[in-house]
Amino acid sequence: MESEDLDRIIEMAWEDRTSFEAIAYQFNLSEQDVISLMRKNMKASSFKLWRKRVSGRKTKHSTRSPEAKIRFKSKITVRSNTNQAKIHDSHVARPKKGVADE
Repeated sequence: MESEDLDRIIEMAWEDRTSFEAIAYQFNLSEQDVISLMRKNMKASSFKLWRKRVSGRKTKHSTRSPEAKIRFKSKITVRSNTNQAKIHDSHVARPKKGVADE
């Protein structure tokens, strides 16, 4: 999976109004795949915050949402605020220093 796709999936998973079905539609990933991806690519504390936030949330499941729409943005997004990118980066797990990439 490309880094750009991974970043977009994480961004969509954090968005309140983007359903897991929209992520599945665009990236062919099930809800369980998204959860696994988030667990693998986020710090443990950020993952726990995200899981608490999305668990049982109607808008993350279009079948539960009265406004059921498959929504997603283009892969090309314009960032007008560099702070938004900094916030996203603070939630992504980083390799430990001295550990070689496998």
